[in-house]
Amino acid sequence: MPVLFETQYNPPAAFFAELAGQDSLWLESQEHYRKQTYRNRCLILTAQGVKPLTIPVVDGNRSEKVLITALEIDYRQNWVHQHWRTLQTAYGGSPYFEYYADYLHDIYVQKPALLFDLNLALLSFYLRCLRLRIPVEFTSEYHPMYDSDTMRDRRDWLSPKDPIAPEPDRTSVRPYAQTFGVQFVPGLSILDLLFMQGPAAGSFLV
Repeated sequence: MPVLFETQYNPPAAFFAELAGQDSLWLESQEHYRKQTYRNRCLILTAQGVKPLTIPVVDGNRSEKVLITALEIDYRQNWVHQHWRTLQTAYGGSPYFEYYADYLHDIYVQKPALLFDLNLALLSFYLRCLRLRIPVEFTSEYHPMYDSDTMRDRRDWLSPKDPIAPEPDRTSVRPYAQTFGVQFVPGLSILDLLFMQGPAAGSFLV
């Protein structure tokens, strides 16, 4: 069955676990941007605990009236440098940070103008890393709801306000050693899993 998501910035591992066994991934391209969501935010693990990384967008006060494919990233703020330095500090000592760092850095420094394009470039990279060969399509018009027999609608199913994925029996991520702490922290960006498990990351998505 096709599964429908909004585009997300460095999506949680549960996003990718949900793709297993699906026919295709559809990305919502006809919605208006929504604040305080994974569209421009991700969660990583630092020495101080879980930390959000947020991409600033142009004209943030009116951004929720902008079509997601037209929303511009605000590069007047030096967020690329800040995010990259935070990732280096949090994961620089992880087993596979250097394995992926150059590829990721190349995506960041291209500085695509639109949030949708950056998220799509990152998504394509993660699908390759996880060896998830699934067709990616885009919606051509907006529908508030879909028939559950024809589309698995996962828009806003994952939220940074409640990062534990619903239906954990279907989308849980098998615990793995993390950089900080002794108790497994779920709900983090796919980056956490990739930096710790490298090419084996896909086997932790169940």
